Amino acid sequence: VQLQAFGGGLVQAGGSLRLSCAASGTTFTIDDMGWYRQAPGNKRELVASISSGGRTNYADSVKGRFTISRDKNMLYLQLSSLKSEDTAVYYCAVDSNSRLYWGQGTQVTVSS
Repeated sequence: VQLQAFGGGLVQAGGSLRLSCAASGTTFTIDDMGWYRQAPGNKRELVASISSGGRTNYADSVKGRFTISRDKNMLYLQLSSLKSEDTAVYYCAVDSNSRLYWGQGTQVTVSS
C-alpha cells in the first residue's frame, strides 16, 4: 500500500484546512485509516481514526474541531478552529493485513 498525503499549509489561528490522503496498491485489504501528527520535540500522536465501517475516534485535543472521513481509497481530515498548538507534520496511516503503512507527511503551520 502506498499513501500520498497533501493539503497542508500555513493558516491563521481560527482558520481551516482540509488534508487528503490517497491510497494506492493493494487497497482492498485496508481496514482502519487514521491521521497522526508530530510537532518538533514531541512524539507522534494519533489525531483521529476511522474504521472500515465508519466508526471514528478522536484525540481529546481535536474533538469538535477536526472531522475524519473516508471514501473508497481516499482519507480526509477537515481541520477547523485551528490553534497554534495544532502546528505539526500530519501523517496518514492505514492498517492493512495487521501492518501499518505511512504516508510521507504534510506540514500544517498555524500562525497566531
